[in-house]
Parts: sequence; C-alpha cells; structure tokens
Amino acid sequence: MSTAYDDLKARDQRAVMNTYGRYPLAFASGKGCRLYDLDGKEYVDLLAGIAVSTLGHGNEELAEAMAEQARILTHVSNLYLTEPMVELAERLTATFGGGKAFFCNSGAEANEAAIKLARRHAQRVRNTDACEIVTLSGSFHGRTLATLTATGQEHVKDGFDPLPEGFVTVPLGDVAALEAAVGPKTAGVLIEIVQGEGGVNPLSRDYVAAVARVCKESGALCMVDEVQTGLCRTGKFWAFEHFADILSPDVVTTAKPLAGGLPMGAMLATDEAARGFQPGSHATTFGGGPVLAAVACKVLEIMERDQLAQRAARMGATALELFRGIKDSHPGRVADVRGLGLMLAIELTDDDPELGKNVFDALTQAGFLTNLAKGRILRLLPPLVIEESDLKAFAEALDGILSEIKANNS
Repeated sequence: MSTAYDDLKARDQRAVMNTYGRYPLAFASGKGCRLYDLDGKEYVDLLAGIAVSTLGHGNEELAEAMAEQARILTHVSNLYLTEPMVELAERLTATFGGGKAFFCNSGAEANEAAIKLARRHAQRVRNTDACEIVTLSGSFHGRTLATLTATGQEHVKDGFDPLPEGFVTVPLGDVAALEAAVGPKTAGVLIEIVQGEGGVNPLSRDYVAAVARVCKESGALCMVDEVQTGLCRTGKFWAFEHFADILSPDVVTTAKPLAGGLPMGAMLATDEAARGFQPGSHATTFGGGPVLAAVACKVLEIMERDQLAQRAARMGATALELFRGIKDSHPGRVADVRGLGLMLAIELTDDDPELGKNVFDALTQAGFLTNLAKGRILRLLPPLVIEESDLKAFAEALDGILSEIKANNS
C-alpha cells in the first residue's frame, strides 16, 4: 500500500526535473524549530533550510509583514523607487559601515554581481586590464556558470565545459600560493570566512590577514561571501567582524536568511568599489521588490531586538562543548568538532565508509534533521532561536547512536 509520501514522490518524479538527491522526507508544516512530515511526525530542525529559516518556521511577525506589504504594493520593477527597498538598503549598509547595496534573488546572483563589479571596477575605475577572480579550494559560491567556476570544488563543474575564463583557485590556507596568484591581473579575491558547503572550514587569522594584505598591495577588491555565514550565524552580524581589526572588505554578499525564507540576495560594496557600476551595468527585474524588502527589514529588526548574534555565540559555545564531549567519548568514531557560532560540524572518522550514512539515517529516524557533507561530516545550521534543550537532546541522541554502533561492531 502506497503512503502519502510515496504518492508525492511519484508525482515529483513525473513533474520535477531530476537535479536533487532528496532525503526521503516530505514536510507539511513547521513551527519554531520543529517540522512535521506528511504523517505528522515531529522533527527538530537543525538545518533551517540550509541556514535560511534563522527565525524558525511560521514566524508570525514575518507573516504579518509579508501580508501587509502584499496588500499595499507587490512589484513595480527597479525602474521606480519604493520605500521598503530604500529602507532595507539603509539598514544593511549601516551594518557594513556605509556604502551601497544591490538587491537580487539568490546567493549565486549576489556573487555573480560581485564578480562583475570587481572586473568592471578594475577596468573602468582603476583603468587596468585586470579580470581574474581568485578563490579558494573547498569554497562554494553558486551554480551559475561564473559562480560554479569560482567554486573550489570540481564535482559541481562536471559536464559544463567550457567554463568561463578568468578564475584562479588556490589551496585553502596556503599563503605562498595566494601570494603567487594575486597580482596585476587580479580584479578581486573572493573568500568565505567559514566554508559551509566545503564542510564548515573556518579560515585562520593568519590566512585572513594574508588575504587583506595581498588585496591592498595589488588593488584587487577584497570580497567576502557571507551568503551562509552572514546575518548573525557565526556569533557576529557578519563573519568578517571576527577579524575586524585586520580585514575591511570592499564587497560583501548575502542571501540565505535575508528575507526569512523568501528568495532574496544582496551585494554590499563600499562607495569606492560601487563606482564600478553605473546605470545599465547590471540589473535584475525582481531584486529588492517591496514584499521581500519589507520582510527583510523585519528580519533585521528582530535580529537586532532579540540580540540573535550574541545568542548564536552563546548557543554555539554550548553546542561545541557538548560535541567535544562526544568526541572524547568516541575517539574512534568522531574525528573532529569545529565551527563558529551556530555554524557547526561533527566530522566522523573515515575508517568505516558507511559510518556517516548510518549515523545520519539514525539521527533522522530519531527526529533530528542535519546535513551530511562529503559522506561523513554532520553539518548543523539550526535556527538562531534554537533552545539549549534541543542541542542537548541532539547530543544525547548522537551519543546513543555511536554507542550502539560500537556495541554492534564489537
């Protein structure tokens, strides 16, 4: 007998393009840090739609802001001004120390805009022929042709040759390779302070300092991809603020949590960097639309009011302490625990190639939603409103699963 999930999956396979390796779940509703599948089973959401639903599901304040603006004005295009878009630009640029904002629909589009800005700034403002964008191995910047070329992971590029020219990827953490790659041909250096899709890999202070130095020496724009790390995720509003004394980006990109689950991205640039664009240089039909901008303004208001950056720092410290206890208890199963704020990873050992999948499946069955990266890295990006009790319950479940696996293998 087919289930509601089976029926929905069959419909999906008939009508939706086969681009996702989906987990075997379908959700009907959510509230706060809980999701409910088609049968009503409850799950603790420790992924937040990949760092998107940072205020939890079914947030009444966001729903009201969305509905109120939809009744007033939904769309007029960027040929005209609207109050919500300008207010959002003011709020965002204030967190960046000033500058200008460009609004779009996704993180990939925000990074695409950054790449275009870097090249045009080099050629029209600096009056050079610089065009290269330098990125890091393990990085992830999007799925457009330019942003997947910028991405430092080969598997995302399979089957899309010929890829655009003008991109150089250097090994993460190798200062000498960075110094060799950045020079007169470099328009910009694009980094993530913590690589998310790469397995939650934080950059070291020395490496961040090296990025800042080579950008200054070469004149290349220093660009920070904050699509996953931005808006309070790492315990600061922006992840680059952890290095505010040594790093001052020219460009910052953001997206995932910006409009509380609605598709919105933004590129922020200093006034100097923003000189690279002029009317007609770049555009998008839907970017900064009134409904999304109104919701994003409410997101920023709540984040500031409820001090969610500080909360992420506290909860992240609690989580790391819990997870390190598990590592100590299971040295043959847990290889590493790392993260910043509520951007966390538990890396399992590679001794058993099935360990990652078995642990992930058991956690899902126990009602905890995570992400499995590279086959053995449990990635956690919970809503910023997650409770300590949920983190403790997850840790207890993981500890129990690892103990059971050990007992079965002994």
